[in-house]
Amino acid sequence: MARNSFTPEDLYEATVVADDGDKIGKVEDVYLDNGTGQPEWVSVKTGLFGSNLSLIPLAEAQADAGTLTVPFGKAKVKDAPPHDPGRELSESDEDELYRCYGLGTGQAARDTGTATGDATGTAATGGAGYDLADDARERSTVGHETVGHDTSGPTTDDAMTRSKEELRVGTETVERGRARLRKHITTENVSRTVPVSHEEVRVTREPITQENRGAALSGGDLTEEEHEVVLTEERAVADKETVPVERVRLDTETVQGEETVQAELREEQIDLDAGERTTRGSDRS
Repeated sequence: MARNSFTPEDLYEATVVADDGDKIGKVEDVYLDNGTGQPEWVSVKTGLFGSNLSLIPLAEAQADAGTLTVPFGKAKVKDAPPHDPGRELSESDEDELYRCYGLGTGQAARDTGTATGDATGTAATGGAGYDLADDARERSTVGHETVGHDTSGPTTDDAMTRSKEELRVGTETVERGRARLRKHITTENVSRTVPVSHEEVRVTREPITQENRGAALSGGDLTEEEHEVVLTEERAVADKETVPVERVRLDTETVQGEETVQAELREEQIDLDAGERTTRGSDRS
C-alpha cells in the first residue's frame, strides 16, 4: 500500500467526505509523524454540536481541490475513540485507532521506522507519537546526523523556530428555539337587526249598496254565524355557515448580526542572551 503524500496546506480546512459521499466535516488539525514530518492523521469534529474530536488516518485518503476523501463511513469515524487535542498521540492510542478503522496496528512501522503497509491493508506509521502540525515547524533530525545542539534537551538543527497561536473563527448552526402555529376556537357574540312584520285583525264595515245587496240577502233572515281569519307574523331566525377566511403558515428569515469571540493566544519570543566577555588588561610603567 503506497503512502499518500500530503502537506499541511493541502489538508487544513479541507472538507472530509466518506467513501459513500456523505460529508463528515472539516479538518480541524493535522498531526505529523515525529520521524518523517509527514501528515499521518487529521482531526474532525463529530458528535452533537461537534463535541468530540475524531482522528482519521491518511494512509488511504485522497485529496483533491479542498476535498479529502477517506475510505470509511461517517458512522465509523464518529465511533472512533475520541482524542484530547491537548496531549500527544501515544502508541497505544495509535493501535486502538488502527484497530477501530480495520487497519491492524501501527506496531510494524514502529519496528522498522518506516511508514509502510502489508498486503492486507494494515497501515503503519514511523513514529511513536504525533505533534500538532505547524506551518513553520521543523523536525529534529536530518539524515541521521546531529547538526545542532539544544541546551534545553533535544538536538535540533542550527536554527530556532518561533511559533505563535492564531485564532481561527467560524460558525456552527445550532437550534435556538422552536415556533409553532396552534389553532383554537374563540366565541364572539354578534347581533344583527332584521325587519319583521305581522298581521293584525281589523274590522271593516261597509253600508249596503246596489253592488253588495245580492250578497247581503243571500243568507237567512236572522242567523248565527262565525267568520275566522288566520293571522301571520315574521320571526327573526339565524343560521351559521363555516367559510374559509385565510391561510396561515410559518416561514423563516435570516437576520444578520455579529458576535465577538475572545481567546488568549500564545506567541513564542526569542531573546538574545550574549553573556559578558571578560577583557584582561596589562599594567603599563
